[in-house]
Amino acid sequence: MKLYHFSDNPDIQRFEPRMIYEETEAKVWAIDEFHAPHYFFPRECPRVCVWPEEYTTEADLNLFFCMSTTQRIIAIESAWYDQVSNGHIYRYSFNPDDFVLHEPNAGYYISSVSVVPSNVERIDDLIGSITDLGIEFRVTPSLKPLKDLVLKSSLNYSMIRLRNAVM
Repeated sequence: MKLYHFSDNPDIQRFEPRMIYEETEAKVWAIDEFHAPHYFFPRECPRVCVWPEEYTTEADLNLFFCMSTTQRIIAIESAWYDQVSNGHIYRYSFNPDDFVLHEPNAGYYISSVSVVPSNVERIDDLIGSITDLGIEFRVTPSLKPLKDLVLKSSLNYSMIRLRNAVM
């Protein structure tokens, strides 16, 4: 298993546990390999990621995937396209022994102690890195219609930074 953290900072030597939102315990956050492409974006970029699971209905497969052979779609808003297409991100790798599973659906792992990354690599072609994995990349003026449809569907999803979306 591979675990990652994505940042626009190229020089993080040690990840210290920190509190987010109203958490009671500070944590270092990491993401698993399957969910990692959901983070091939500038940090504040809103996006909707969808993929089927065993309980996904045929109707939802037809609605979302009828024109594609992919099993995953990531959509962003057109206002973010230039930042994504011209951007880069740093992918930090971790030893998975330092983490425990926190949220399986999202692929989140946590550590309550400081963690030193085993590697850092710069990813320059964010869109190419997504599409090279067979993930369909969509651009739309607003994520709201997609968000509304996904929330009523049987698909598995991740919606990230929607507070920055055109709603």
